[in-house]
Amino acid sequence: MMSRSYTNLLDLASGNFAALSLGGGGGGGRGLRRMPRVMTVPGTLADLQEEEERANSVASDVQSSQAQDRIIIVANQLPVRARRRPDGRGWTFAWDEDSLLLQLKDGLPDDMEVLYVGSLNVDVEAHEQDDVAQALLERFKCVPAFLSPDLHERFYHGFCKRRLWPLFHYMLPFSASSTSDHGSSGGAGGARGSGGRYDRSLWEAYVLANKLFSQKVIEVINPEDDYVWIHDYHLMALPTFLRRRFNRLRMGFFLHVPFPSSEIYRTLPFREEILKALLNCDLIGFHTFDYARHFLSCCSRMLGIEYQSKRGYIGLDYFGRTIGIKILPVGIHMGQLQSVLRLPDKEWRVNELRQQFEGKTVLLGVDDMDIFKGINLKLLAFEHMLKLHPKWQGRAVLVQIANPARAQGKDLKEIQNEIEESCERINKAFGHAGYSPVVLIDRTISAVEKIAFYTIAECVVVTAVRDGMNLTPYEYIVCRQGISDSKDSEADGPKKSMLVVSEFIGCSPSLSGAIRVNPWNIETTGEAMNEAISLADGEKQLRHEKHYRYVSTHDVAYWSKSFQQDMERTCKDHFRRNCWGIGLGFGFRVVAVEPNFRKLHVDGIVSAYMKAKSRAILMDYDGTLVPLASINKQPTAEIIRIINTLCADKKNVVFIVSGRGRNHLGDWFLPCEKVGIAAEHGYFVRWSQDEEWETYSQSTDFGWMQIAEPVMKLYTESTDGSSIEPKESALVWHHRDADPGFGSSQAKEMLDHLESVLANEPVSVKSGKFIVEVKPQGVSKGLVAEKILSAMAENGRQADFVLCIGDDRSDEEMFEDIAGVATRNLVAPDTSIFGCTVGQKPSKARYYLDDTAEVRNMLGALADASGESSFEERFEPPLSMQIKNDYSQ
Repeated sequence: MMSRSYTNLLDLASGNFAALSLGGGGGGGRGLRRMPRVMTVPGTLADLQEEEERANSVASDVQSSQAQDRIIIVANQLPVRARRRPDGRGWTFAWDEDSLLLQLKDGLPDDMEVLYVGSLNVDVEAHEQDDVAQALLERFKCVPAFLSPDLHERFYHGFCKRRLWPLFHYMLPFSASSTSDHGSSGGAGGARGSGGRYDRSLWEAYVLANKLFSQKVIEVINPEDDYVWIHDYHLMALPTFLRRRFNRLRMGFFLHVPFPSSEIYRTLPFREEILKALLNCDLIGFHTFDYARHFLSCCSRMLGIEYQSKRGYIGLDYFGRTIGIKILPVGIHMGQLQSVLRLPDKEWRVNELRQQFEGKTVLLGVDDMDIFKGINLKLLAFEHMLKLHPKWQGRAVLVQIANPARAQGKDLKEIQNEIEESCERINKAFGHAGYSPVVLIDRTISAVEKIAFYTIAECVVVTAVRDGMNLTPYEYIVCRQGISDSKDSEADGPKKSMLVVSEFIGCSPSLSGAIRVNPWNIETTGEAMNEAISLADGEKQLRHEKHYRYVSTHDVAYWSKSFQQDMERTCKDHFRRNCWGIGLGFGFRVVAVEPNFRKLHVDGIVSAYMKAKSRAILMDYDGTLVPLASINKQPTAEIIRIINTLCADKKNVVFIVSGRGRNHLGDWFLPCEKVGIAAEHGYFVRWSQDEEWETYSQSTDFGWMQIAEPVMKLYTESTDGSSIEPKESALVWHHRDADPGFGSSQAKEMLDHLESVLANEPVSVKSGKFIVEVKPQGVSKGLVAEKILSAMAENGRQADFVLCIGDDRSDEEMFEDIAGVATRNLVAPDTSIFGCTVGQKPSKARYYLDDTAEVRNMLGALADASGESSFEERFEPPLSMQIKNDYSQ
């Protein structure tokens, strides 16, 4: 009998989430059927085959002319405040004006409809859910996802807040209690209960909650026309559920918290599942390049996916799809902030504070009471400044606004105690009657009161040890600027402001005029505070002007507009390409190919093979007949049998065309007497085992090896896991076993180095899959293919069937060459030409197969077809022998 945990894993892999004993909220499965919608189902391989048989089949699946008219914003919480009526009968709803999801609408086209999907911050009884859902849909265009209290506890407070949020802020669960209850600026609430390490039941709750969110999206989506924009770490599994249902859906994701380095992220037990889910999006956004770089490093190290930068855009090639990487920090809502600045009670509050702190220089901190905000470090740095610079004693005041903690926990309690003790110590040591150097405000304050503090502060100090973005500096800059059209703006004189910001927050890179600090270094942070308030007013003014220009132009509207435009650009080819889904569970992904690039179907090639009278079959070896990752590179008995069967057919010319040396290939294919071998990319060629090796190159001078080999040795010694493979005509540097990032970097550097020192030598330097190779000029697999087909044509046996298959860049030369052989009369007029690459990737071949197993299956089918030829025909000399003999004469 299988264990419960094992059956849960099977359910997760197959998508059978109903089998999990977690249960959604009552009414969670009730659909909002009142909104018209269009649904599609994932394409299957059979569907694709039928489509390929119809000319330009994808053209019928055309993107609507109104494709940008609607976008579905999906987040953990809706931008709506819900409150039960005082009489207990029903609910009242209002927009949450502080919600980023609501503010980002300003950057979207005016004619674009915005629909929201998310949960409410209140618990709605099951019998009320339908009515609440309908009211929100009709009045706010919001679709609520109702989670049961138990599921919400395990999903949000459990996995999100106790697992993902600490990890993404670089906190590891070293002990059973090290992940206990942390607050977060990313949303209300925090973890509850005791700590503990990773628990699969919490992951299952996270997956199920994401599944329920996907159901709400599916109920209202028009997959042909809608965009979907998913927000933040709560919903990182959601893209897989939507992509499984709609293969061509246009979908973006933005992460609002830091993405940790690969060394931190890889500790997550569910690391690959989350990465693969995110890769089902079309565009993935981050606040900073650091966050994006960490994500790309994880994709490289854990999934073997490398990114490319083209014309300023970063993209990941993933099974034929290009996934865009967007790097742009979010901004503030200028209009909302300006409206608060215009409130009538703002001025008297400012005047009141100026009187309170008259003659004082105010430094301001505005932070949530959170273990990552570094409030305690800020106080220690301020204390250091007062000690080292006595001139500020009695003059400098640090006002620290600490928003009330949103959660409780041992770590947070310790931080709170330390903050209170530091405040008492500093005030006791440096304060006197009428002067307290530290003013701690640990209560909820109004927006007007906060803006008043911003207005009177000479400097804002942010010392968070890790924060996704932090918009406090942006708000401060705008408040110091004041209302742009105010009559008193000129009378107030030049605007100035100063910032001391942690280098570990997302807004730091965009504030080039700020003084950046390592908050853990108390001394340098204290010196930065002193420098900030000691600078000349002219310098403060210049820095302020520079910051204000950036903040005012890069607001939330600019951010959302830029993201939407990039999503449109990334998705522009969705309805032009063939695509279908493969894989189970979180291994699901969509394969996308160009209309003229299709999978090689066995039935089609066997049919053409049977009709042909003269065939050429050219095969690469590594990565084509045997997997690249295989340690034992020798051909299996099955491969030997297939090749011998193909060679026994008198109509066939069969060649192994490989970059390997002739000795290895000769020994491995000793049982195949009639197979031709082109070794070292065609430098050495042998038509059969009975023939001598021939040299297909004019170059016989290998003095360049004495120049290239020392260079390769230099990089080998400094790159652990790399090696040199000497060949008779070439040198190859391998870095497959090296660190992915370092190996790739060294390969690029070596390529430039070798091209420089070998510029006057008759060689070519090329990079391939985990290799850099130096070989004589005029040697390529493309020339080998041309010579074989030319020999067949000169002997009156023009090929009317050509199969060329390989997996590497060197094989692209073959694909390119055979594509033009018909125009050069090297093959019969109606020749069936099959250029086939192994793996889903951009290629000059017209066909592809997924892996070496499919290659062997296809070749086995051709061998079986040859086996059905008459027994008498097998006694005639094979075509390769006839051509060789005639060609030699």
